Amino acid sequence: MVSNHTKIWSFDPCTYSFLGEQERFTFNGVADFKDPGFRNRTMASVPMLVDWVVGNLSCSEARTTGVLACQANSRCVDSDTGVPGYRCICNSGYEGQPYLDPGCHDINECEDPDNLCVGVCTNTPGNYTCSCKDGYTGDGLKNGRGCKKETSQFPVIKFSLGMGFGFLAILVGTTWLYFVFKKRNLVKLRSKLFQRNGGLLLKQHITTNEDNVDSTNIFTAQELEKATNNYAEDRILGRGGYGTVYKGILTDQRVVAIKKSRVMDEAQIELFINEVIILTKVNHRNVVKLLGCCLETEVPLLVYEYVSNGTLFNHIHGKGTTTWLSWENRLRVAAEAAGALSYLHSATSTPVIHRDVKSANILLDDNYTTKIADFGASRLVPIDQTQVTTLVQGTLGYLDPEYFHTSQLTEKSDVYSFGIVLAELLTGKKPLCMERSEEERNLATYFIMSLKENRLFQILEPRVVREGTLEQLQQISELVNRCLNLTADERPTMREVAIELEGLRKFTQHPWASRDGDEENTNLMSTLKEETDLYEASINPYSSNEEISSAFGIDSGLVFPANILR
Repeated sequence: MVSNHTKIWSFDPCTYSFLGEQERFTFNGVADFKDPGFRNRTMASVPMLVDWVVGNLSCSEARTTGVLACQANSRCVDSDTGVPGYRCICNSGYEGQPYLDPGCHDINECEDPDNLCVGVCTNTPGNYTCSCKDGYTGDGLKNGRGCKKETSQFPVIKFSLGMGFGFLAILVGTTWLYFVFKKRNLVKLRSKLFQRNGGLLLKQHITTNEDNVDSTNIFTAQELEKATNNYAEDRILGRGGYGTVYKGILTDQRVVAIKKSRVMDEAQIELFINEVIILTKVNHRNVVKLLGCCLETEVPLLVYEYVSNGTLFNHIHGKGTTTWLSWENRLRVAAEAAGALSYLHSATSTPVIHRDVKSANILLDDNYTTKIADFGASRLVPIDQTQVTTLVQGTLGYLDPEYFHTSQLTEKSDVYSFGIVLAELLTGKKPLCMERSEEERNLATYFIMSLKENRLFQILEPRVVREGTLEQLQQISELVNRCLNLTADERPTMREVAIELEGLRKFTQHPWASRDGDEENTNLMSTLKEETDLYEASINPYSSNEEISSAFGIDSGLVFPANILR
């Protein structure tokens, strides 16, 4: 009943109340309450808006304090009614209660018949994707290209990709097989070369002769390639008509010289191995040490001690003044070289004839100590023989005339060549020089004629004349004259040459040496003969192509760059 107020609050006598927009509602008094349809008409015609927010903090403030009420898959929106607070709404593609755990859940758009897919619809979190079935092409969208059945057109792209990857796989596989076979063939080739070059013979000598184990090293081709940076141009120490010498650094940081010859006589393999074994035993301070060899290459490689200060040839004939090459040092170099050659001739188990003695094969180390080098032309002489018959080999200007005409090689051939070296030291002139007059062209002939005509001091180097005494110059000149005798039997032995040179050295150094001390000088020379003890020898590849070498055998001529001599 409208007028029945028994069930209302005492503070409010109203029977009905509702929410609505005040401007859109017109109250007609008691008639409205008596009208049975009033309530329904009023609810339908009067708009009602409920606007509310959570708390009185903004989204950023709520997040900072940790009291944000928004659950998973929802976002916070600040109030836009002017009242502080915020509301939570579900993210796009989600629905549910954003204030209650677990929050909003994903909408499966594929179940909605109004989705945009005409092909295959795939639901994703918060969204969906469209695609076409197998055998159809397109983007699967109603407002896009849709889906069309594939034609029988040839799949060019797929075919191209398949061919490309297939070719790449074949290329990689073929390259791998190539290097595998190449490495295998290289190993076989090196093994074959090792045997052909006498490797088994050398190993047999090392095995049966324990003394050689530490002295004869067999290097692998790979070791020497690494040591020379694959035989790089900047590692070349010298180059000649028949070979090249490289500077190498071994894995133990030893610096060595590696001789790479161009030719090798296969008939001489056994002799070559014997020479290597014997020469590695030589341990003379004035002979370049042979450290070992490599037999895995077409031509065996020889590994030597590295000598850094160049050749005597370049020190004598090089440009500029050589301040260290005093008379005393000339005598010392000559005596050391003669002592080393004497040792090779008479003190080794098997005598060795160098066969290419020249100033270019006399090296100098950092302390200007003499080192006899390059035994590429040397020959071993059996103890019971005094000479051997060989192809003539040597350097013109140093070559023994008797050996040149008879091919009979003896130790006196080295004596003749050494006599030329002494003449170089005294005169500072080259053994052969086509730029000189015909009389002076050949140093040996010019020196002997000058000595006979008593005009020797005119051809000697001025420094030699200044620093040497008259007796010394006369004595060493007579020694050169005897060494250059055309008849080998009339030449002195290298031992006699070494003793005489050592005597001249000690005579020069002795404090009471004088021109009037003949008796003392005689006693001194006698004592020197007893004191002389000549040692050791070995080999080295350095030489110089300043001279003209004969066309027989292995040429050892090498040219040293200027930086090697510094």
